[in-house]
Amino acid sequence: MKLSFHGAAHEVTGSCYRIDSQEVSFLVDCGMFQGGRAAEAKNRRFPDFDAREIDFVLLTHAHIDHSGLLPRLMVMGFRGPVYCTRATADLLEVLLLDSAHIQEKEAEWANRAQRKKRRTPVQDSAPLYTVNQAQDLLRRLRPFEYGAEVVAHDRVRACFRDAGHILGSAIIEVRLEEGSGTRKLVFSGDLGQPGRPLMEDPTAIAEADILLVESTYGNRLHKGLPETVEELVHAVNDTLVRKRGNVVIPAFAVGRTQEILYLLVDLMRRQRIPGNAAIFVDSPMAQKATRLTLKHWQLLDRESRALLGWGRENRDELPYIRFTETPEESMQINKIRQGAIIISASGMCDAGRIKHHLMHNLPRAECSVLIAGFQAAGSLGRRLVDRMPSVRLFQETVPVRADIYTLGGLSAHADRDAVLGWLGQFKRAPQQTFVVHGESDTALGFGETIRQRFGWRVVVPGIGESFDL
Repeated sequence: MKLSFHGAAHEVTGSCYRIDSQEVSFLVDCGMFQGGRAAEAKNRRFPDFDAREIDFVLLTHAHIDHSGLLPRLMVMGFRGPVYCTRATADLLEVLLLDSAHIQEKEAEWANRAQRKKRRTPVQDSAPLYTVNQAQDLLRRLRPFEYGAEVVAHDRVRACFRDAGHILGSAIIEVRLEEGSGTRKLVFSGDLGQPGRPLMEDPTAIAEADILLVESTYGNRLHKGLPETVEELVHAVNDTLVRKRGNVVIPAFAVGRTQEILYLLVDLMRRQRIPGNAAIFVDSPMAQKATRLTLKHWQLLDRESRALLGWGRENRDELPYIRFTETPEESMQINKIRQGAIIISASGMCDAGRIKHHLMHNLPRAECSVLIAGFQAAGSLGRRLVDRMPSVRLFQETVPVRADIYTLGGLSAHADRDAVLGWLGQFKRAPQQTFVVHGESDTALGFGETIRQRFGWRVVVPGIGESFDL
């Protein structure tokens, strides 16, 4: 058996691992590379193997850095099924079609720019895949519930366990028969932080022969949820009650928006923040993701299910929450001068409707912006976190007079101690542990931490490396 690493090795995007035995070849995840100038070239070079050789794909969850190149794999010749959880399949219908739409639009803009320069469009200006191709891939999805046995091949059995990261996210246990023996491989996927809103804690796994574990935050600890909630309470009350302004929250459409809604409704129910505040969710994708979260309510943790039950029994006490769809509805929000909590995408403030809300509220000292997620270097959100006195929006210089808050306890990824806690639940040491999905220094450092803590054999693989197991 051979294990090959085609992404998320010394980096945090492009998750893709290939397993080959004498009788079967399959992938775990098929993610898009994101961020930095090299990402586009990496995506266009993918796959660096014959896609027709792959019998099937096992998918940990719907985030684009784990799923975003599935349609391209199919374009390049893959014809097998893709196994995932039911919630993941539903989210993919939203995320992959949106990704394909972006691919088409970016290719259209690039070709238009070339035509203006009287150049013939080149191949690199073609989309990675189209909406129609993404729809074709969606028809290859084979969804399963957590805990169900997935017979992916005569020699391969798999099972999805709750990873607690986003709706439908999974740890995948794989049993591969080879010769007269069976090997158990475990892929952590992205693990969630225990005790977070909405999601259950990651499922404990007892044993594995081969383990792949993420290391996104393998070198840091998150702020505790209680401290984060207190920051949220202070920011909302100070802005809406004392200053009489608006609160603007840039938030990722899948996961983060739903967590923030849960916290706001719960705090209003407990009368810790004003119950008469108007909450606007200005993101069509967030609306779809929220509907899917309610559809799969049984996957939520006990506290979240209890809050939903309270809401169904006390509809008259629910706060005002409005999901806006059209650009015209979005523009109407910008006329509101006080008492609004505006949740909008993108989470790093670099695109989408959030830029318009920042344009109208950043210059106002009575308003606040709550940064609730990771902000990559170079992003508009990072400039706000770094307290820049002004930013550029729509080719204008906009002064930053609003207060900027950073909420540090809502990460969808487990921190160092949480991943170590998950690893500590193994009953015996894996024969081999591979540390993946982390920037180079983080992954290397976390690998050393595992060696020192547990005495396990650990490898931090590089992209393109293969190992005989």
